[in-house]
Amino acid sequence: MIPGTFEYYRPSDLSEAIKLLTTHGDDARVMAGGHSLIPMMKLRMADIPHLVDLQDIDALRGIEVDGDAVRIGAMVTQHELIADEALFKAAPIIREAALQIADPQVRYVGTVGGNVANGDPGNDMPGLMQCLDAVFSVHGPDGERDIPAREFYEAAYFTAREDDEVLTAVSFKPQSGGYAYEKQKRKIGDYATAASAVLIAKDGATCSSASIAMTNLSDTPIYSQAASDALIGSDLGPDAVSAAVDAALGEIDPAEDGRGPVEFKKHVAGVILRRAIERAVSRA
Repeated sequence: MIPGTFEYYRPSDLSEAIKLLTTHGDDARVMAGGHSLIPMMKLRMADIPHLVDLQDIDALRGIEVDGDAVRIGAMVTQHELIADEALFKAAPIIREAALQIADPQVRYVGTVGGNVANGDPGNDMPGLMQCLDAVFSVHGPDGERDIPAREFYEAAYFTAREDDEVLTAVSFKPQSGGYAYEKQKRKIGDYATAASAVLIAKDGATCSSASIAMTNLSDTPIYSQAASDALIGSDLGPDAVSAAVDAALGEIDPAEDGRGPVEFKKHVAGVILRRAIERAVSRA
């Protein structure tokens, strides 16, 4: 299918983009890489009379790693995330996750901002950013504000970003300790049946901190504080890992679809999460 008729805009700066969104209100949407929005338009699942392309806004690009802070512009592509060595040293889990998104053709165009901003529960970056305790910067007619990733997602395709705001950057502190991003999918390029991001730090033989998030197992990404708490202070042995898995599974709410029935998804989620924890522990 082809999308309905729409007006196309390609502003050169952020203020111009925000002015277009303010002028056209609910009839306007921004586009980053387009891999989520364009298919919805082609299937007539989204009727967008005014499309605002962010490709020419240089202020939304760039990766900055400065001491205890990492900042990624919203228009940074998945390929750029993979290729940046400073980012890999600061947060290697980013490269591990980005390499599992779709295929190289998609990764050369798909952006981190597009992946996190539209609230698609199948996207990989939202759960990962919750695991990293990232903050999303959004800019609108009233200026800029920061929204924690763990508070950004409200329901499938509904977020804390207002319609006249543009997500400009993602920021977080460099990670330490062990990490893992595990993902099970039906085929290359597919969304996850289940995926999990895990960060673990140790003090001697004891877990000093943990962060666990899951993807495509509810209508929003799931950050599980209960699963993290099950590991903190433990020896990270089999009993602690099982307790963390059980706690996380208690917070997911998968729906039956082409990737399988609910019980299958819960089983896969448990397997993927256990693998992610165990691999993060081995790297800690």
